[in-house]
Amino acid sequence: MANEEINVETKKTRYSDLELDEFRQIILEKLVKAKEDFKMLTDAYTNANEHDTFDTSPTFKVLEEGYQVLSKEENSRLAARQEKFINSLENALIRIENKTYGICRVTGKLISKERLKSVPHATLSIDAKLNQPKKR
Repeated sequence: MANEEINVETKKTRYSDLELDEFRQIILEKLVKAKEDFKMLTDAYTNANEHDTFDTSPTFKVLEEGYQVLSKEENSRLAARQEKFINSLENALIRIENKTYGICRVTGKLISKERLKSVPHATLSIDAKLNQPKKR
């Protein structure tokens, strides 16, 4: 029985509309959370929540100032990474609408459901990902 399911899965060329709807829900949930996180990160590095005179005070302490600069830089990097993640999720939604979602861009085969459930913006199958040259 399991062998028959595997054969059917490997012969499919795309996911059904019902399966695509399931993936759409997963992506939409992740998108809401990602946008909340992005807002929190951008607020943190732009001081959007600070309504005091702290940044105009002449009594800055050097260590505190240095720490704040590093924190802002780190939050800025995290926000940029989060924005990239949001764009990837939005692109995945476009692929769902085009009915090309879940198809590996290298092999042309279906990406496993397990991979898509854990990494819904994936565009590569595990095999294609493992065969990519390593980034340095």
